[in-house]
Amino acid sequence: MTKDELQILLQSDIQALLAEYRTDDPADFPMQFHGRKELPIRAIAEQLACQQKAIKKLPTLSTHNLLYTPLALEQSSGERTAVYKASLMSGKKLIDLSGGLGVDSMTLARVFQEVVYCERDSLLCAVAEHNVKVAGVANVKVKNGDSISLLAEYPDNSFDWIYVDPARREEGRRSIALEAASPDVVASHDLLLRHAQRVCIKASPALEISGLKKLLPALHTIIVVSVDRECKEILLLLEHAYPSDGPVQVKAVCLSSDSVEITEVFGGGEAPRVVAAAVMEYLYEPDPAIIKARLSAVLARDSGLQFVNKSVDYLTSDRKIEAFPGRTFRVVECIPYKPKSFRAFLERHAIAGASIQRRDFPLSAEELRKKYRLRESERAFLFFTRDAAGHPHCIYAIRCFPGDEAAPSG
Repeated sequence: MTKDELQILLQSDIQALLAEYRTDDPADFPMQFHGRKELPIRAIAEQLACQQKAIKKLPTLSTHNLLYTPLALEQSSGERTAVYKASLMSGKKLIDLSGGLGVDSMTLARVFQEVVYCERDSLLCAVAEHNVKVAGVANVKVKNGDSISLLAEYPDNSFDWIYVDPARREEGRRSIALEAASPDVVASHDLLLRHAQRVCIKASPALEISGLKKLLPALHTIIVVSVDRECKEILLLLEHAYPSDGPVQVKAVCLSSDSVEITEVFGGGEAPRVVAAAVMEYLYEPDPAIIKARLSAVLARDSGLQFVNKSVDYLTSDRKIEAFPGRTFRVVECIPYKPKSFRAFLERHAIAGASIQRRDFPLSAEELRKKYRLRESERAFLFFTRDAAGHPHCIYAIRCFPGDEAAPSG
């Protein structure tokens, strides 16, 4: 989208056109309106495609006639995570140093009297001004410019909270490290905490969480957030005057896109990895947020589970745990993995298709699928890993769903 295209998209007749065709295939629009040179065909088709993607990512906000750019929509918070972040913060005034489409700003505006939106991209600022208006959000003030420079113009302690989602892609290159993102929250650590008592940094879900305290001395909490079993973001909470040698709490938060329920696992206390002598009747795979937060041992301790081996986060038990935060499987059979006899094992169980799960195993999932010509399956699973002694091992299991005993079968 260009600025000229944006001005046309804002016209009432074009807005009506977007509303009329919002459920149609975006690829059909250019053919239907071929030759209509007065229309920004490409920009309209792009908006239709974005609107349809936004329905899942932003189920409530997308009911308004919002505008998008494809990259900003891809990089924006999902509505479920934005609402969760709003549950962590509240007060009179917040500044969002990474405005984008305005999703976080509009959501945080529900719990703050005033939100200052900052964005250096003037096109995105114009898009956000439109989005804030059509969504009926009156307490968001849009500012265009470098966010750190804009922040520095305010007196110290001007805000209750600062929220920042540093851009992790510069000149086409994707980055994970905090120091390589923009704005550089590591270099700006002291500046941020002079202007607000509390700071929330949204980081990449791939960020390595160890060693962050050295980079951010005021860090007191790390929250790994997943939605529908996919890690979405890592939140770093900082507080003014929090001691540089103070402890950092780590927490995993598991969310669902179709439920308001939240599952949380907190770090705390020693939790040794107790390895079972053998795989038992049930196999458990913790939610990715729990694994990323390195809290599988805490979950195992609190739930009475044991690890399958020392190296991976598969857990096992002789009983079924209801509402387990992750996936539950009922074990059919476990065998040592021996290439020459494994095909006979598959034939004995009539396994023509299975979901291949592989951790700490010499062959990749692709190699295993090709080697044994296995189709995909949503219910039958083959876990290739190691046993308690460290030898290659395969676990054949059936996925259990809530209220489903999942009797073992091929």
